[in-house]
Amino acid sequence: MEKETWLVVGLGNPGAQYAHTRHNAGFDTVSILSDRWHAPLTKKKCSGLLAETTYAGKRVVLCQPQTFMNLSGQCVAELLSWYKCPLDHLLVIYDDIDLPLARLRVRKSGSAGTHNGMRSIMANVPGQEFPRVRVGVGAKPEGWDLADWVLSHYSIREEQDAMRDAFTRAADCVEDWLQNGIDHAMQTYNQKA
Repeated sequence: MEKETWLVVGLGNPGAQYAHTRHNAGFDTVSILSDRWHAPLTKKKCSGLLAETTYAGKRVVLCQPQTFMNLSGQCVAELLSWYKCPLDHLLVIYDDIDLPLARLRVRKSGSAGTHNGMRSIMANVPGQEFPRVRVGVGAKPEGWDLADWVLSHYSIREEQDAMRDAFTRAADCVEDWLQNGIDHAMQTYNQKA
């Protein structure tokens, strides 16, 4: 029998102009896992850039959707179908403007909130029962347009350092989920500032 597959999807926008913007927190986290596991994201399939690898004895697929944020659900639905994956084997990583900069929030399930990428996923998959890791990118400053804010880069060194640390912890959290399950990952990573 073929091994079950676990999907780790980091949300973001493809293209050099969007690299390392606030909206690409998911891409940045998946890139760390890709480097760490020596699993380059070179496979083009299911509207995404994928790496198929093994971690903790599990068959794992890393994915950066190439559909642009608002259509992320198209890629995720294709992945679930192609790999015949149950919903709880999917973990989605994305940016959150409602969390303080660099704070992580790990959840087992829930609604999409105001995040367009997550709204797209919810509209395309059969339920909300899949884990997610939200990475805080800080609230929109007064006078900023929301789209401009999430597409902005981290401007100061302190922000860049804090976010690099957050992406590393988010990657650690994914490994914890794969090794010990979502409850353990929530217990460990929701408490860390």
